[in-house]
Amino acid sequence: MRADTLDLVFGALADPTRRKILTRLASGEASVTELAEPFGISQPAISKHLKVLERAGLIARGKEAQRRPSRLKAESLDDVSRWVEGLRRNWEDRLDRLDDYLQELQRKGER
Repeated sequence: MRADTLDLVFGALADPTRRKILTRLASGEASVTELAEPFGISQPAISKHLKVLERAGLIARGKEAQRRPSRLKAESLDDVSRWVEGLRRNWEDRLDRLDDYLQELQRKGER
């Protein structure tokens, strides 16, 4: 995943309203009206959040007559997950090496 894509995704995820929108879309597609309802904010404000999520590749927006349903695009989250997993493995390897080193020092100290 390219750094600029990660920047867009993490920027989009930084806002709690956008995270809640993604959580809602995980259960199925929804219109702007349906997404605005639980937040108590205007439809134009929700539309702005949706544009940020769409630009980050986290959602796709369709067009059905007057309705523009949004749906989650899990592929972008999979990319982020792989990136984070790489970091996790790196830190686990480092901690394992540190553990080995500390055990070696402890054995030397027991002699």
